[in-house]
Amino acid sequence: MSTATTAGTSSEPTTAERGSALKNRLQQLLAAGTLALIFVAFSIASPAIFPTWGNLVTILYSTVVIGLLALGVTFVISTAGIDLSVGTGMALCAVMSGMFIVNWGIPVPLGIVLAILFGGLIGLVNGINVAVLDLPPFIATLAMMMVASGLALVVSGAAPIYFESPAYMGFSTGTLLPSIPNAVLVLLVAAVVAAVLMSRTLLGRYTMAIGSNREAAALAGVPIKKWLIIVYVVGGLFTGLAGVMISARLGSAQPATGMGYELDAIAAVVIGGTSLSGGRGTIVGTVIGALIISVLTNGLQILSIPQEWQDVLLGAVILVAVFIDRLRRRSERAS
Repeated sequence: MSTATTAGTSSEPTTAERGSALKNRLQQLLAAGTLALIFVAFSIASPAIFPTWGNLVTILYSTVVIGLLALGVTFVISTAGIDLSVGTGMALCAVMSGMFIVNWGIPVPLGIVLAILFGGLIGLVNGINVAVLDLPPFIATLAMMMVASGLALVVSGAAPIYFESPAYMGFSTGTLLPSIPNAVLVLLVAAVVAAVLMSRTLLGRYTMAIGSNREAAALAGVPIKKWLIIVYVVGGLFTGLAGVMISARLGSAQPATGMGYELDAIAAVVIGGTSLSGGRGTIVGTVIGALIISVLTNGLQILSIPQEWQDVLLGAVILVAVFIDRLRRRSERAS
């Protein structure tokens, strides 16, 4: 059997893959432990407010948009790439959902699907720029970030698009389960889908192979350009879903929103244990990372910590996460 065939069809995990899975689980445990410590600390500091059920629901609800963006970014970063366009891309998808549903009168379910697919189109352009034109991911997605920001303003006429459909807004704010907003359920389902894609499909396997060693993956028969494009498309689909969720939550498509969300999404991915060097990604860790950001933000706001100090603390957490990742990489190379 050829090397290419083995890479493409073998279902048995290799020794390297088993080792990577073990390291992912350890990283997830570390992230979960960090989340638990932060939660306990804020619960002690503000026992009357922070650990209440209402505040927990608020934390989960505030995690949805960042979490959805981070799920897509996890795939991209696992290939040793980056996507800076997810924030403004989300705003553009929100605007397009308003155009589809409000301005063009398309039924809500179809409008939601089209908005998500529009996110996939953004990812397709990013993927072509990176894989086919061989542009550095940082530059390609930085350019898309600016393009998406401008298009959101142009398409909307620089004015919000307001939704009058309870069905659309209920997609985020409704409650199929008591006290649990639908948006939280959407994030949960999206996380399960992302985890299956990452751990049980060729997409996840090739994503890790490309991030670990692109040249070796190419020699093993992996069509690098094709799968890089697919990875960015998948990331774009999650961006489109985030655009739907934020516009449904606000009841309007705000063309000026989105800037800065890409930093929170990347931070969630890094804090969760996905390596910026590629080759290691964990969906569970990403969700935990998004929760850490939400818990930190919520707890600091309850304690009335100024916004500038909140930014300082979050930046410090990101630096520590990246430093730990670098130390881990060095120890792996040394061994």
